[in-house]
Amino acid sequence: MEKKKIITVLGAGESGVGAAILAKKQGFDVFVSDSAWVRKKYGITLDVEKIKWEHGAHFIPKILESDLIIKSPGIPDSAPVIKAIKENNIPIISEIEFASEYTNAFIVAITGSNGKTTTTSMIYSIFKEAGKNVGVAGNIGKSFARQVAEKDFDIYVLEISSFQLDDIVNFKPNIAILMNLSPDHLDRYDYKYENYIKAKFNIIKNQTEDDLFIYSHDDKDILNHIKKIKIKAKTISFSIKEKLMEGAYIENEILKIIINKKELDMPVYKLGLVGQHNIYNSMAAAIVGKAVDLKKTQIRESLQNFKNLEHRMEKVLKIGGVQYINDSKATNVNSTWYALESVQAPLIWIVGGVDKGNDYAVLETLVSEKVHTIICLGKDNRNIHKSFAKHTDLLINAQSMVEAVKIANQFSDKGDTVLLSPACASFDMFENYEDRGNQFKNAVKNL
Repeated sequence: MEKKKIITVLGAGESGVGAAILAKKQGFDVFVSDSAWVRKKYGITLDVEKIKWEHGAHFIPKILESDLIIKSPGIPDSAPVIKAIKENNIPIISEIEFASEYTNAFIVAITGSNGKTTTTSMIYSIFKEAGKNVGVAGNIGKSFARQVAEKDFDIYVLEISSFQLDDIVNFKPNIAILMNLSPDHLDRYDYKYENYIKAKFNIIKNQTEDDLFIYSHDDKDILNHIKKIKIKAKTISFSIKEKLMEGAYIENEILKIIINKKELDMPVYKLGLVGQHNIYNSMAAAIVGKAVDLKKTQIRESLQNFKNLEHRMEKVLKIGGVQYINDSKATNVNSTWYALESVQAPLIWIVGGVDKGNDYAVLETLVSEKVHTIICLGKDNRNIHKSFAKHTDLLINAQSMVEAVKIANQFSDKGDTVLLSPACASFDMFENYEDRGNQFKNAVKNL
């Protein structure tokens, strides 16, 4: 990338502050602007780094003096500041794009509607246990840009959202993974699923024949889109529904990975995480391990020892024979489908938040079969009531997480499971999904 004299970073969260630190290190004149109030720790970091910043509003005349804009993923194209920038033909890129220009590391990038975080963590764990100099970033931990600035690793495993992929230009992962597709964030894509799918496929747009694209062979939306495009990278897929000549599949309860005629076998029951969605996650991770020629024992042991992440089907406590599970990271319908599918006990389901254009029809059968009580936690639950009123015995609104957990405790019986799996974004009532999950865990512990 040709060096620019002035860079403005929009957004002063982890992504934006990391981009600002890297830009300053690379000799740019850096300015950070956030329309919201900046968290104290990020303000202190910017001050320590002697980076100019503002918050509470964007001063657009100053921003328009920039040669390049690095946009945090949460800012939509419809924002007035973005419209002004585009009208002045100032280039806009993502933090992922910017950071990739300043590292020669081997990059594994994971996207998809669900399973990104777990798969990313699994792959990172495999590399780490194999003794590799590896960093994990994207939507996990410190930002990609900050890690490149402060400690550049040999390998990066990146969890990447569609928002981050919207603003890439030359970003090219050595291995790209598309876990699955389901309608999500449609409010950012003109409520057109096809636009969202195209954004996800940006992950492979710069790949060459020297790179690898891994995807789910069981996802009809992925397969349909692949038919419409030309893929330069080598492709390998995974499936639990059919045997594949190359890739990952299940045969007689054995997970089989075949790449370049080399095979890795592992009994499904030995996987550290249970459930259909976690088999997919493990398959993708194992393919990466085999593709870079890690030892079979390292791959097996890592997948066998891997534990659930916080806020993802996290068992909190069992009280009076009732299991409480925190799945706050389930911010879309498809992710919640996997959660409901994996629980065998009778369910009390806590659901709701910011509806991103959700279609709940896919959940109706599971709810009818498993859920006897729904507790709605959100400012507007009309869509949930309309979708599930006839599919469950009881449907109640709660005004806070504490109230939701108390209602769940009141209506639960021994042998039940109380599942927080919202299928919605969190920012109507909570700071983020972590805050939502932590409030759930605290409420359960205080019963």
